[in-house]
Amino acid sequence: MQQPLVQNDNNSDAEMLNASFNLQRQSFFNSPTESIKERKEHLTSLKNLLTENRDAIVDAICQDYGNRSKFETLFAEVVVVTDDIKTTIKKLNKWMKVQRRHVDKTLYFGAKNRVIPQPLGVIGLIIPWNFPINLSFSGLSAVFAAGNRAMVKMSENSINLTRLLIELTPKYFKLEKLRFFEETGAVGIEFSQIPFDHLMFTGSGATGRKVMESASRNLTPVTLELGGKSPAVIDPHYPLEKAVERILFVKQFNAGQICTTVDYVFVHESQIEDFVEESLKWVKQHIPDIQSEDYTSIIDDRSFKRLEGVLKDAESKGARIVDLCGQKANEATRKFPVTLVLNPTDEMHISARETFGPILMVKNYKEPQDVINYVNSKDRPLALYPFSKDKTLLNLYIDRIMSGGVTVNDALFHVGQHDMPFGGVGASGMGHYHGYEGFLTFSKMRPVMYQANVNSMKFLHPPYGDFAKKVINMMAKMKS
Repeated sequence: MQQPLVQNDNNSDAEMLNASFNLQRQSFFNSPTESIKERKEHLTSLKNLLTENRDAIVDAICQDYGNRSKFETLFAEVVVVTDDIKTTIKKLNKWMKVQRRHVDKTLYFGAKNRVIPQPLGVIGLIIPWNFPINLSFSGLSAVFAAGNRAMVKMSENSINLTRLLIELTPKYFKLEKLRFFEETGAVGIEFSQIPFDHLMFTGSGATGRKVMESASRNLTPVTLELGGKSPAVIDPHYPLEKAVERILFVKQFNAGQICTTVDYVFVHESQIEDFVEESLKWVKQHIPDIQSEDYTSIIDDRSFKRLEGVLKDAESKGARIVDLCGQKANEATRKFPVTLVLNPTDEMHISARETFGPILMVKNYKEPQDVINYVNSKDRPLALYPFSKDKTLLNLYIDRIMSGGVTVNDALFHVGQHDMPFGGVGASGMGHYHGYEGFLTFSKMRPVMYQANVNSMKFLHPPYGDFAKKVINMMAKMKS
């Protein structure tokens, strides 16, 4: 059995976390399995926590951002999450069914094989600031469906939301079931060292590596949802206006602060200027003023200055910068205009790391193989977005470029499909959650063999006489 983490007596954060872990772990040992009824009640409570406090949660997220579009919060954090939970409740009976498996009757006549989904125990979740309700509650939906307890460490940039959740949660859950934690500067380090039964982390690749290293000391399995540079590619025969509309909607959503947003787009060399023109038209119509409450702020000053630095670096190295909004970035409100970067080179910072903002790098190409070669020379992306009506071309991109997921002729929305797994591959992450795959991630699919009253194997016990040798030789022939 895993032992509680031992820390210095002076470490109050570690003591607090360990006390919560021990409480939940003991609760699990006292009642390791939950009925379908109990699990559905917990899922319903999770949904109620969100829906009954919707306005307060929306306002808290807005405060954390400085300004977060309320429409975007309602869509991405409330509507998507409540639908996810409702879908989970609807399908839980099917997911929890004990599975029958094949038995080799020549060796184990009369035996039965079953696979029983069972909860792992106490799950840790480390949640980022960009979609704090979506990423925490969608994870918890899978965790609770599997019958587990959960401890959730929120981001330091979600301080108002975290304090609200800490206040509200005891009204819906006992601490033995669910507890949220505020980041104080050291909590994250201590949190990843707890011997959870599974640890889910969403965030940057650099931090993900540190979390995985800490978890490895306890052999704690991890699900890492990271990020990277997710590309789109537009077939020159696809309607350009439609492609621009769909790409820029996603790019401006949450001011580009989405791990699965379009980080860069491949445009055929014959359509570069047309792409710029269509982009200017769309932004003029849909983002007339970045100071509007409908347009989300950059999360903090450091991120704002990083984006400014990315553009300055690109321009100094020969890139063409196109401010689609016609408004300068505002440091006071941290509003940053949707911006194109054309003629990028590998020497520029924008080519080296995920942008995580409303800046879209535009690369030109001649042939599909140019796209394939470039993307495959980099880390595997979290998402791929090919735009084409040519099924052969679409399959070429899907077959030749590995990514965590794909949305065809749009971007981002594969993430919102509740019956499909979400996760990365390689540097963009490992493991899945959402839907049935999320249930599997946080369950032990436990194989159980029920031996028959009469065990035919007893006739093959040593010492191995002539009968045993004849039987084993006959079996060898049958199995060959």
